[in-house]
Amino acid sequence: MSGTKGRTLLLQGNEACAMGAIYAGCRFFGGYPITPSTEIAEHFARKLPTVGGVFIQMEDEIASISSIIGSSLAGVKAMTATSGPGFSLMQENLGLATVLETPIVIVNIMRSGASTGHPTGTGQGDLMQSRWGTHSDHPVVALAPATAQEMFDLTVKAFNIAEKLRVPVILLPEAVVGHIREAVYIPAEGEMEVIDRERPGSYENFLFFKRDTNGVAHPPDLGAGFRPHYTGLTHDESGFFTAVPDRVNAFTVGLNSKMELHREYLTDYCEETVEDADVLLISFGVTARACAHVTRDLRKRGVKAGCFRPRIVWPFPEERLNRIAQHAHTFIVPELNLGQMRLVVQRVVGPEKRVVGINRVDGAMLTLERMQKEVEEVLA
Repeated sequence: MSGTKGRTLLLQGNEACAMGAIYAGCRFFGGYPITPSTEIAEHFARKLPTVGGVFIQMEDEIASISSIIGSSLAGVKAMTATSGPGFSLMQENLGLATVLETPIVIVNIMRSGASTGHPTGTGQGDLMQSRWGTHSDHPVVALAPATAQEMFDLTVKAFNIAEKLRVPVILLPEAVVGHIREAVYIPAEGEMEVIDRERPGSYENFLFFKRDTNGVAHPPDLGAGFRPHYTGLTHDESGFFTAVPDRVNAFTVGLNSKMELHREYLTDYCEETVEDADVLLISFGVTARACAHVTRDLRKRGVKAGCFRPRIVWPFPEERLNRIAQHAHTFIVPELNLGQMRLVVQRVVGPEKRVVGINRVDGAMLTLERMQKEVEEVLA
């Protein structure tokens, strides 16, 4: 990333993701090859050694997420990449990283179908899993890029969020975004903000997990001269297990309060002609690109249509959607699943609003023609 000027390259989305991670300071990748994410690992294998980083192909996805947790605990920015079945295998350790307040980035290039499913098909069926895949109440941030450029930009943002709030962050592109080739602007070093975790020089009374005024704990890196105790159990500010009800409550509430305290920082969306929209198309990722085209076509025909796309899907931008919902009467939610975001939209806008889904789950994209046809049927 040396030099004083940025450059524009023709890149595959997966390549742009790996380049974004390296730009953000990622110096460890532990992963296991799986379609359609393998190109990320391949790029890391070639490039990480050239910047002083380490690439390891692990024996499976459980080992992959374990390796990046260990690397991050030692103070190194770390990432893994996978797809459907591999992401499922990572859920237990995703919870561990959450409780340890360890910043990691997991890229889940979504494919189609449950279990082994349709490895070469695209899909958006992991939206709910990214939020609720691991058990109990836990904070998670998930970003959904729609372009190769966003594969770079949102990967950098994912690392920044992980480091700032000490939470696992998930990137949720579809297979088609991972494999699309588009022009990507790679900024010069220093041109794009890169955040590193806060490292206190001392800790009062060895309270390594005491939260600051922003609700974030900053436990030390292993090997930094302190002796923190890390555990997946409920723990107090010292890091040791506690079963005292008040302390367990404080631990659970404190762990999750980071999301609400940083709600504005974790709100990221794109919108088009929503100010006076009677009809709103809402989607995420690559499907939202088609929504924008349909919205413009509807406007040309006199329909007051708007398009809303969350780039951070978790936490969901409820406040903004609520404001838009005040004057819209119909909400159309196209997605490559059986209606996962539609359920969220219905909950946010309320039962009195009309919310309709357009869905496809055969591994192919929602075409403009089909979307236009189904939107017309809804509005007829």
